[in-house]
Amino acid sequence: MFKKTFATLAVATCAALAVLPAMAQSNWPDKPVKLVLPYPPGGNVDGAARIISEQLQAVFKQPFLVDNRPGAGGMIAGEFVAKAAPEGYTFFMGANGPILFSPTIFKRNAYDWKKDFAPVSSVSFTPLVLQVNAATPYKTIGELLAAAKKPGSALTMASPGAGTTNHLVSEYLQKESGGKWLTVHYKGNAPATTDLLGGQVQFNLDQLSVAQPFIQQNRTRALAVTSAKRVPSMPDVPTLQESGFKNFEAETFTGILAPAGTPPDVLQRLSEALQKILADKAVQAKFETLGAEARGSSPQQFTQFLTKEDARWMPVIKQANISAE
Repeated sequence: MFKKTFATLAVATCAALAVLPAMAQSNWPDKPVKLVLPYPPGGNVDGAARIISEQLQAVFKQPFLVDNRPGAGGMIAGEFVAKAAPEGYTFFMGANGPILFSPTIFKRNAYDWKKDFAPVSSVSFTPLVLQVNAATPYKTIGELLAAAKKPGSALTMASPGAGTTNHLVSEYLQKESGGKWLTVHYKGNAPATTDLLGGQVQFNLDQLSVAQPFIQQNRTRALAVTSAKRVPSMPDVPTLQESGFKNFEAETFTGILAPAGTPPDVLQRLSEALQKILADKAVQAKFETLGAEARGSSPQQFTQFLTKEDARWMPVIKQANISAE
């Protein structure tokens, strides 16, 4: 009798313990959630994060806090999240470079997105624009590249960090055009833009969401965009494809990842909320004013997208021997 009762209690206890994690997950989130960013305030990723954090807080009735942790090509933020407890309260909101390429470019095995993260959803997609300081003499991309081919060219290009899409497109242009310039790496878009506006560097390749206000104010001059088609807000600015770089297209994405091992139902709930938020016309309008397209995805779709981007750009990094050293 005693053995039977003990066995029954043991089974019941195990069943109860098995239910506890599920109960905890169903109550998610019951405290503030942190979105860790690899860049300082200002710029493409920060702008996107602040739009969605407000919307997520309204949906889940908990604060979604933006935590800027710049440095090391985004790896300070990425490594922090990769090592965080996989409980659904710390997420990595990054872009192409910090998510996919920085560990290779900085030659530091801080994390591997395939092993250390669980993709949640994409957030936005933004073409880049090549812009020059308005005081420079360059009116077309052809003029800029011609200057870059001259012996002793002193052209300087501002990059928000090694391994970013901005940096990769810059390397691609040098390789394809034969031009040369000094790439100056900054800790994010904001300081890079500050030096561009101040004339410390002559040009940059920046996300349209960041560059557009300065172009409209005539503080910078747009020479080309990286999208497949011309941007509606700048119909007179040619694409790189029109400028002689056949089949070239590049864009910066932003997206959210969780530490590997985060409960699947938490990933699914957050992904579904983001897809609904990013499909809202009012939210899409906010992203459009930044020059970005809001677009959510399922965890599976975002994983497939990251896999394709990884396969597309890693050969470019290796062939160009791109390194932060």
